This record gives sequence, C-alpha cells and structure tokens, in this order.
Amino acid sequence: MKHANGHHIHHVKHNGTSSSASKHSKSKWTWDDSIPVPRLSYHTSAVIVFVLAVGCFINSYNGDFVFDDSEAVLTNDDLKPSTPVVDLFKHDFWGNKLDSKTSHKSYRPLTVLTFRWSHSLGGGANPTAFHIPNILLHGAVCVAMLTMFSLIVAGCHFDGDGNFEFGAPKTSLLCAILFAVHPIHTESVAGVVGRADLLCALLFVLSFISYVKSCVAGTDYTRTNMLYRPETFSVPYFIISMVICALSVLCKEQGITVIESIPLWRRSLIVRQCFLVIAGLTILITRWRVMGSAPPTFQVFDNPHSFVNGTLLRTLNYNYLYSLNFWLLLNPWWLCFDWSMGSIPVISSVSDLRILAVLAFWSGLISAIYFSLSHTEHINRTMTMALALLIVPFLPGTNLFFRVGFVIAERVLYLSTAGFCIWVVLGIQILSKSSEFSQICKYGFYFLLFTFVIRSVQRSHEWKDEMSLFTSGAKVCPLNAKVHYNIAKIHADRGKAEAAIDRYRHAISLNPTYDQAMNNLGNLLKDRGQEVEAERLLAKAVEIRPEFAAAWMNLGIVQAALKKHKAAEKSYYTALTHRRKYPDCYYNLGNLYLDLQQNELAIFAWRNATLQKPTHDKAWSNMIILYDSLDLLDKAEAAGKEAIKYIPQDPSIYFNLANVMGKADRHRESEQYFLKAIKLHGKIVPAKVYTNLGVLYHRWGKREEAEKAYRKALQIEPNNQNTLANLQMLQQKYGQ
Repeated sequence: MKHANGHHIHHVKHNGTSSSASKHSKSKWTWDDSIPVPRLSYHTSAVIVFVLAVGCFINSYNGDFVFDDSEAVLTNDDLKPSTPVVDLFKHDFWGNKLDSKTSHKSYRPLTVLTFRWSHSLGGGANPTAFHIPNILLHGAVCVAMLTMFSLIVAGCHFDGDGNFEFGAPKTSLLCAILFAVHPIHTESVAGVVGRADLLCALLFVLSFISYVKSCVAGTDYTRTNMLYRPETFSVPYFIISMVICALSVLCKEQGITVIESIPLWRRSLIVRQCFLVIAGLTILITRWRVMGSAPPTFQVFDNPHSFVNGTLLRTLNYNYLYSLNFWLLLNPWWLCFDWSMGSIPVISSVSDLRILAVLAFWSGLISAIYFSLSHTEHINRTMTMALALLIVPFLPGTNLFFRVGFVIAERVLYLSTAGFCIWVVLGIQILSKSSEFSQICKYGFYFLLFTFVIRSVQRSHEWKDEMSLFTSGAKVCPLNAKVHYNIAKIHADRGKAEAAIDRYRHAISLNPTYDQAMNNLGNLLKDRGQEVEAERLLAKAVEIRPEFAAAWMNLGIVQAALKKHKAAEKSYYTALTHRRKYPDCYYNLGNLYLDLQQNELAIFAWRNATLQKPTHDKAWSNMIILYDSLDLLDKAEAAGKEAIKYIPQDPSIYFNLANVMGKADRHRESEQYFLKAIKLHGKIVPAKVYTNLGVLYHRWGKREEAEKAYRKALQIEPNNQNTLANLQMLQQKYGQ
C-alpha cells in the first residue's frame, strides 16, 4: 500500500490526475492535516498497531479460566474429541442442546470449534493454549481495522497497477492505535469466551473490505466525484463478503450487523441494496430457525431493567443503560465483569436525577448527527459511517428486538469502539487546526494513550484469576449480589467456610430472592451441623424457584439428616421430576432407603445412578458393600467387576471387591485386588486398606505378611484400636 489522501474513490492513471479532480481541489478535505503523529507506511503502521494491541494484554497469556470460561471450556463436552464435530452445530455456545429450556440460544459453532482446536493443541484444558490465540486475534483485528479506517476516512484509492493505497495514513493510524489499546477490550481479550467477539469482529472487518472491493473491482475510474456510482459491481467479491458475514454470525450474533453498516459506506444501486436485503434476511431467518424460532428466556436478576412495568419507565431505563455504555467508552476506568443483580438500580420514577444522564447522552448524539450533516459530503459520509459503527453493532444488545441476558456487557462494545475512535480523532483533527490547541491536543492524546495502556495492562492482570477479578468487581459494583456470591464460592472451594458464609449472607441481603446463594449457603451450614437453618434456606430456595432441582436434592439430604424421611423422599422425587437425568439424586435417594433398611429400593436407586452415570464410584461402592452385607457375594462380585469396566482406575472399587473375595475365601483373588487398590492409591494409602489386607493374610495363615500389613496400617494411624487388636490377636496366636 502507498499513501493517499482525498476522496471516496480515486483511481490514479499513469498519465496523471483527471480534470475532474481539479474541479474539487478547493473543497478537498485532507484528514491528515494537523494530526499529531508521523506519516508512516502501511506496513510500519500495521506493525506498530499489532505490537501495541498485543502488548497491552500480553500479561493475560498465563491467566486461569475465569467466570464464564469454566462453563464454556471446562464443563463443555463439545470440546472433547469423543464428541462428534457435527454436534457443535446442534448445541449452543455452552454445550447445551438448542431446544433445551435452559439454553440461552447463543449459537456460535465456529467459536466452539476454535476452542476445540485450543483444547487439542494444549493437550486438554490448558489456559495458556486458549489465552494466546485471543491475544493474537486482537492484534489481527486491529491490523484489519487499520485498513477499514483508511477506507472509511479517505475512501478507496488505487495506484496504477490497481492495488489499494493507504489513504489518510496519520488518521488511520491514530484510530487503529486508539482502538488497539482501549481498556474496554479487556474482557474480550483476557476472557476466553471473548474469542467470540474477536472472531466476529475480524470477519466483520473482512466482510466490509470485501464489500468495498465488490463496489470498485474491475472499474476504471476517471473522475473522483463522490456521488459517482458505477453501474456494475463485482459479484464474486459481493458473494465473498456475504459468506464472510455468515461465518461471522456463526462466531457471534453481532456479525449480522455488517450488512446494516456497509450500505452507509457509499450510495449504492437499488440492485445491490436488494441483494444486501436478501442476504441479510436469509442469514436472519436461518439463525432464527436454528434457535427454535423463539427468543431465549431470562430471569429478572439477569436484566431487571427489561422487566420494569410501564413503557415510559422501561424506555428511560434502556436509555440510561445506553448512556452508561457510552460513558464506559469515554472513561473505561469503571469496569466490572458482571453488571447484573443490583449493580445499576432501576429508574422507578420520572423524578430520578439519572434521567439527566439520558438527556446529556441524546443531546450529544443529536449534536453529532447535526455536525455530520452540516459539513461537506466527505465529512458527512465519514461521520455517518462512524456513527453506524458506533451504534449498529450495539443494536443486538439494546433490548429493542428481544430481551437480552445482561444489563451491561463490556465485550458487546468491542466493535462499537471503532466508531468511537473515529469521532475522537475527528475532534483531535479539528482542535489541532488551531495553533493554541495544537500542542495541547498532541500531548493530551499522548497522555490519553498512556492512560489507556496502563489501564489495559492493569485490567488484564485483574482477569488472570477469579479472586482478583471478583474483588475488583466488588469495588466497582458493591450492590451486585452475584459478585459477592462468586467470592463466596472461591472461599468455600479454598476451605474458608466462615468467609464463604459471610459473603453468601451478604449476597442474600442484597438480593433476598437469590436462590443459588441460599442453596450454597444451605450446603455449607449442613456440613457444619446447622441442619435447621440449612433446611429453612433450602426450603425458601425451592419456594422461589420450584424447578430448582439441585436445591430440592440438597433439601432432601438435610431432611434425611434431620430424620424427616418422608419429606426427604418427597424432595428427592421432586428433584428427579425437574431433572430426570440426575445420578447424584438417585445416589442420595439410595442412601435414604438404606437408612430405612429398604435394601431393594436402595439397590434400585443406586443402579439408576450408575446407569445414568457409569463412572459414579460412590453408587457402585455402596451397591457392592450392601450386597456384601447381605451375603449376596455373587451379586457383589458381579457389580464390582462391572464397575471396573467403567472406572478401572478407582481404588475404592478394588478395595470393596477385595473384601468380597476375602469373605468368599478366595484369598489369592482378594490379595490381587488389595494390591491393585494400594497401587492405585499411590503415596497416600488409607490405613483401612492395609488393615483389611492384614485380616486377609491373618485368615489365610500368612503370619509374616499379616503382621507387616498391620504395622503399615499403624504407621498411618498409630492409634487405630481395631488394627492394634488384630495385631495383638495375631501375636497371641503365634505365641509372640
């Protein structure tokens, strides 16, 4: 690419510029005038943009899987080689069936396919193998943006050989740099699930560039009139543009907005507009049919502003959210991983002072529209395109077409930032024309870049682990119950029960209907022996959400501990009604029947658990132990050997099977199973394994082996009375 400045379409002929160019020379708008950056070649600019884009977020390369990453990667079976690739096109982004009631209808199979590649290349769920592609993708998007900014700002230019020239190099570079370092991109780059936004944006830009080529390919331009519309256009490039658009939609739904944006790049023939409409409708209808011809359903706490009663108040709430999104572009210091659950209280009255923010937002937007319309054709077109890039990609998240599952999502602003950057650079260009503001703009812009870079580095560091991410969220959105809920989960996982209980209680105080927090708090209290309060919390959780299967099961566990057996049985069956495939619930139901000495029902429940989840080791073990206690040794042996087929590396199965073989006086087989269990336990072998092995040798008449096994058990548990008694009997028997 070579440098170029000027109009929308300009073909440079070998014999010089055309006469029509001179007619417009007086009104020529040169964007690069007064821009405070050096004039560089395209390749040099691309390198600078790529390095800055990667450098701002490189410290997230070794981060963990955080927030939504766990559901998208760690628990998503679509990433595993055992799942057929075709299933990716039948499931949503999270691995659920699209026709499931719990599906969010986010259909992004190409993004999931790239996750699958990362999973394969990284040898499993290796975070680095997921983070590095995200960082490089952001760099690629920024380089592609450099070309798009040039086309938007300076139009389409060719040299004598028909190659694109780099128009308005200073302005394009400034826009691309600002886009590359903007902190609002942190969630998209540092969060693994943000790859959907990165892929969508890259294909969005490529579709735009292909459309531009379809408008100019094969045409010999002999004049530069911006109103000039060629009578023909390149069908191959148009088809390529639409195919890329469709691929973008398969990465994220926002990709469809490129079709709404590109007509604004230049006035087109009706035929071309019709083709765009047909392509757009085809993609939209296909996408709608894939999601079951119905929008996803969300709960109030996901997006409380969309549940406000009254059209006026709901409209005010929506517009207030729009103003906050724009504020995040202006001042990306106030960033949070989640904006739901009270982060932004709803506007419930027309006297709310926050309506002033709505007025300020619309005053600014209307002023921007007026500014673009009151200037020359070139400025008008460029500013209109900037507004389109700012607004159109954001439209799917506005709640105008259907309810969305978030209040504010920073990654939704990834593409909109491009339009914002053009407007900022326009302001710099206008102010820099004045000698008194020239230096202020120059150093002000450098300070802005420095601030954005620092903030991006800092924010990407916060995205490296969940505790840093969640604690930063608690500072920005202290009223967000989900933030405190997530901090509580981390404390619970780390064994800090007191801290977890405090956070869960705080989350419930912020959102008294937070059923998931009640469920988790109930579990913690149950483990601490506080069953009465646990039962109260879990009963309230299922009252709030009657279909909450996990809470019903946990309520059953607590009721069983309180000896409320009938109530526990009812809770378990209610859980199974709402979730038929629930092996853990069948396992706990079996335990209840065991306590009631209803052995056949217990076996039946555990068998269902293993049928639904063949690797359910506890259900298999309980089955083997119960058969053993009932002296049904053949059934115990059969269950144990069947379990080994599914979980051949589980030492508990071999241990229980060894006990069965020992009871049947099949000593050699029992010994082999005990030794296999010891081998699988590795360095940490439970004392009971050696104790029972000693009992086997004791009965088998192998005194030395029995004594050796007993002493190994006592090394692990020196005060185990059962083992001490067995060793004493062994010594008495052999006169020691």
